[in-house]
Amino acid sequence: MTTVRVRGIYTTALTRLLAETDGYEIVQPSESIDTRFESSFADTPATVTIETTDDRLGVCVNGVGESGQAVTNAVTDSGIDALSWSDPVPTEAVFDGRVTDTVENGAIVDLGEGEGYLPFPNTNGHVTPGDQLRVQVATAVPPWTDDRPVLRCDTAVANGFARLRYGSSTNSSTGIDVTELLSTDPREGWAVRWSDRASDASFDALTEALDDLNERAERIERVLGADLGAPQRRATTQTTTWVWFGRETRFALDDHRRSVTTTMDGHHRIKAGAAAASAAVDFTEAVCEPADSFPFDVTTRQFGPHVGDRIALRHGKPDGRCFDLGSGEVTDHTDETITIERRMSPGGTYDALGVERRAGDTAVTKLTEGRWWYPTVYRSAEGKRRGTYVNVCTPVELFPESARYVDLHVDVVKHADGTVERVDDDELDAACEQGNVPEPLAERARTVATSIERALSE
Repeated sequence: MTTVRVRGIYTTALTRLLAETDGYEIVQPSESIDTRFESSFADTPATVTIETTDDRLGVCVNGVGESGQAVTNAVTDSGIDALSWSDPVPTEAVFDGRVTDTVENGAIVDLGEGEGYLPFPNTNGHVTPGDQLRVQVATAVPPWTDDRPVLRCDTAVANGFARLRYGSSTNSSTGIDVTELLSTDPREGWAVRWSDRASDASFDALTEALDDLNERAERIERVLGADLGAPQRRATTQTTTWVWFGRETRFALDDHRRSVTTTMDGHHRIKAGAAAASAAVDFTEAVCEPADSFPFDVTTRQFGPHVGDRIALRHGKPDGRCFDLGSGEVTDHTDETITIERRMSPGGTYDALGVERRAGDTAVTKLTEGRWWYPTVYRSAEGKRRGTYVNVCTPVELFPESARYVDLHVDVVKHADGTVERVDDDELDAACEQGNVPEPLAERARTVATSIERALSE
C-alpha cells in the first residue's frame, strides 16, 4: 500500500481520486479533508507527497522508488490534457556543482544535469566563479517556469513529522523531546527537529518517520566524504515529477471534488487563474447554490483580462518547457473570446508562412476559452493580410495576466495567396515516440488539425 500526503487547491479532488483507487492510502489529512470524507485517514508517514505548484497550474509529486511514478500515472490519467515530466534535479538530491556566475544575491551553479541557484545565505562562505561545491536541492521548480532550483550547502532530509540535519548533535522539538521515548535514535552525526504535527502522532508513527529519515540520510552520507568531481548527481533520496493540468483535466477534477463536497463548475479553473479567486470560490460554494456551468464572464469581469489590459501568450511545449511569445493588448472581449493585438519587431520570418517580418506588422490573435486551437492573422503596416497561422494546442485557458496552453506541434497555415498547408505532423509523431504526448492526446490534435484544414480550404 502506497501512502500519500496531499496539499494545495487540488487536495480534495486528488484525495477522492486516489482513495477510490486500489493500492493507495491517504495519510496526514488536513482538517478540512478529515471533515469532508467519511473515511478515517491515518496520521502516519507518507511514501509520496503531492503539493500544488506555486502558480497553481499543476502539482509536484515527490516519492520514494517506483511509488512516485505510480502516483504520477494515476494523477496524469485524470484528464486527457494532463502532462507529466520527471525532474533531473529532484528535491533533496545531492550534486557536485561548479559555480559559473554570481548575481546580486547568489550564485549560478552547474549541476551537470541542469543549473541551480545558490542564495548567498545558503552557502558556507564566500563563493566565486570556478568554485566547486557539494550542494543539495532545497527547492525543485516546474519545467514550465523560468526559475532555477534553489540549492543549499548544508544537508538535511525531511518529512511531515521531522527534519534531520547533518553536522549537528542537538535535537529539538516544540514540546517534550520525544526522541528519548522512541526505540530509534537519529543517525549519528544528524540531529532531528520535530514538527508541530509530531505532538499529536503516535510513538509508532514517529518511530516510522525517524526510520525513514535515517534511511534517506544514510544514502546521502555515503557521498559526503567523497572528493569533489565534475558537475554530477551524487545521491538521490526520492524522485520529483511535475504534472501540468490542462483545462479539461481541471474540470475532471471538479467532478471528483463534487462527489465529496459542494463544488461550482470551474472550481479549479478559477482558482488556478488568480490567487485572489480562491477565497471568492470558497465563499460562493459556502453560501450559494453553484452555477451549472463555468461562469467565464463573471470570472473575467472580476479578475480579468479586460479590454485595454496586456496579457502574455505562455506557449507550453510537450517536453515541459514554456516560452513567452510576447504580450499584447486586449482589444475586444466577446462571450468567451478575447482578441489581442501585438506589434511585431522586424527581422526573421513567420514560422511556416515563410514571410519576412517587417516593421509595422501586427499580429491579431483570437483566443477562446476551452478551444483546442487559436488563429493569429499577420498584417502589414498598410493592413494587408500576410498570412494566418492556426495553432493546435491543449484547450486554451484565459487567466488575468496570460493565456496558457501546451502546443501540440501540428498546425495549419493559410498563406496570403489562399493556399492552405498543414505542418509539423512529424514533430507530433516524434513527441509521441519520445513519450511527451500520450497517443489519445495526439489523436485529438490530429483530428482538430484535419477539421481546421478542411474549414480553411472551403
